[in-house]
Amino acid sequence: MRNEQHRRRPSGSSAGSAKKVSREGKRQSSSSAASRGKKSSAGRPARPDSGRTTAGHASPDIRERRRRAALIRQKKRRRMRRILLTVAAAVIIVCAAGGGFYFLKENVFRGPALSYSVKNEFSDYQVADSEKRAASFAADLCVVSGDKLLDTVSLEEGQEGLLLDLDGMEVLYANGAYDRVYPASITKIMTALLAFQYGNMDDVVTITQENVTLEEGSQVVGFQPGDQVTMDQLVHGLLVYSGNDAASAIATHVGGSEEEFVNMMNSYAAQLGCTGTHFTNPHGLQDENHYTTPYDIYLMLKEALKYPEFTEITQLPSYNVSYKNSEGADMSIALAATDHYLTGEATAPKGITVLGGKTGTTSDAGNCLALLCQNAYGEPYVSIIMGASTKEILYQQMNSLLENVSAA
Repeated sequence: MRNEQHRRRPSGSSAGSAKKVSREGKRQSSSSAASRGKKSSAGRPARPDSGRTTAGHASPDIRERRRRAALIRQKKRRRMRRILLTVAAAVIIVCAAGGGFYFLKENVFRGPALSYSVKNEFSDYQVADSEKRAASFAADLCVVSGDKLLDTVSLEEGQEGLLLDLDGMEVLYANGAYDRVYPASITKIMTALLAFQYGNMDDVVTITQENVTLEEGSQVVGFQPGDQVTMDQLVHGLLVYSGNDAASAIATHVGGSEEEFVNMMNSYAAQLGCTGTHFTNPHGLQDENHYTTPYDIYLMLKEALKYPEFTEITQLPSYNVSYKNSEGADMSIALAATDHYLTGEATAPKGITVLGGKTGTTSDAGNCLALLCQNAYGEPYVSIIMGASTKEILYQQMNSLLENVSAA
């Protein structure tokens, strides 16, 4: 018993010694733990919860990482500054080189001033003189910029007229050149152009009921359904006598139908630059949507000069058309020209030769005449009078224009 009590309750000195030993042991344990902590910090990464000390300050390991990150950012900033400085220096060098080249070109290498030349600019390609440049659309056209009147020419109110020198491309007279007018049978110039371009003059055409069913009282050759007529005979009847039945027969034969032929007329007019023209039929019978301008008539006549057969036919004072009717019998009709210069009912001024053209007359269009002619020197002209109240006045006005050709 005593032994047991002695072990449980040591004496006072023994207890004190034990406490002292215990405190000393704790200090050694703390020292050993601190030593182990330093070894852990130096030898391997610290635990996530050991980043800060008990006083709240960053551990040496965290401070080291922050210092390294700061150094990396500082290096990146220095590298970016170097790149920017390099780019700026390159730009300055390029600008300086360009300025120096310009200075040398303007002050050292510059020779005497030369006018622009395609040959000089593109000498490597041997592009030479002006004849190798593309001609403008209006290079060979008379260009009318406005009215140009003559004291010797007097038109009635609401009339239009034009006189153009084709060789000199000079406008001698212009009055309402771009005004919209009804062309009447002057339309047949375009019909003839398509016949020459797309038709075969030896083709035999059978006249249909559609070809002869026309406005009552209109000018016709006198064909009947079933008649057999060549394209050449139809074109003669079209241009010499201004037959509307001949125009309709040409249209259905060349275009397949009158509607398709009208489309061809408008397309061809657009190709020629006739911006003020719209056709609805191949003959020119009155229609408010069928119109043109004096200038567009000039463009059509100028195109007609490309076809020698046009002027050959339009210079004829008369024509005899021979054909077979529906029963095979021979038929013949004598046709007189509608142009009074050709029939002798009107006389052109001295020295003027009428090469061809086309008349046109309706109640809405008035009396119209478009001519190709030449003076005593063989120089070609186009003269146009639209909307005269009578044929007598029409030819008087035309002569007043042609007298200026004679004097040219």
